[in-house]
Amino acid sequence: MDKILGLPVVASEHGHHVDLLIKYVHWLMIALFVGWLAYFAYALFRFHRSRNPKADYVGVRNHASNYIEVAVAGVEALLLCFVAVPAWRHVVDVFPEESESTVVQVVAYQFGWYFRYPGPDGEFGRQDMKFVSAQNHFGVDPDDPRGKDDIQTQNEMRVPVNRPVIAYISSKDVIHSFKIIAMRVTQDAIPGMRVPIHFTPTMEGRFQINCAQLCGIGHSSMAQGFLVVESEEEHAKWLAAQAATQ
Repeated sequence: MDKILGLPVVASEHGHHVDLLIKYVHWLMIALFVGWLAYFAYALFRFHRSRNPKADYVGVRNHASNYIEVAVAGVEALLLCFVAVPAWRHVVDVFPEESESTVVQVVAYQFGWYFRYPGPDGEFGRQDMKFVSAQNHFGVDPDDPRGKDDIQTQNEMRVPVNRPVIAYISSKDVIHSFKIIAMRVTQDAIPGMRVPIHFTPTMEGRFQINCAQLCGIGHSSMAQGFLVVESEEEHAKWLAAQAATQ
């Protein structure tokens, strides 16, 4: 089924839950398509003009179609209750502890991405919308000492493999959408809101970050963002190198 659907590589812990739901839904759609196609062919044959020269004004006298509709609704309810809802709880609703995760702030803009990490002190500096400017993308209070060592990058988000990631998504201008296909995560970036998402990368590599909202004439440029998943050792070296430049 993976080859038939052309599903991309899964590089996150929860990704297989998303793909499993996609497969179940497609199997249901295939069954419905074959079933209704068979019924359509039967109706064309059974009620052909030559077999029914006179119209039947009474119509169908049994309730088979009603039973089929109830059965389809029942299968959909089972998918919702036993696949979609548990997957939602696992993927979206239950967050890991921040102390055990890589915490990143993400700000989308026309047309790219800014990322912010806490510095060696492990704390983000205080933020306020009134401080947001062309140079201060996250609105960090310049008088807060906790923000002096914060690490900021543009269009490259780096995280260690096999460690939960909590990303707080926002936008500086219009509505964007933070999407990493390999991680099976998508979240709208809305001005004035900071929406958290989480995922655990399980594969090292470089994965494209896309914008899933048409955000302006340079929308295609949003694809210049990348998520780099690396080993704990490489990530620690990168953080140390970034902290030294602050």
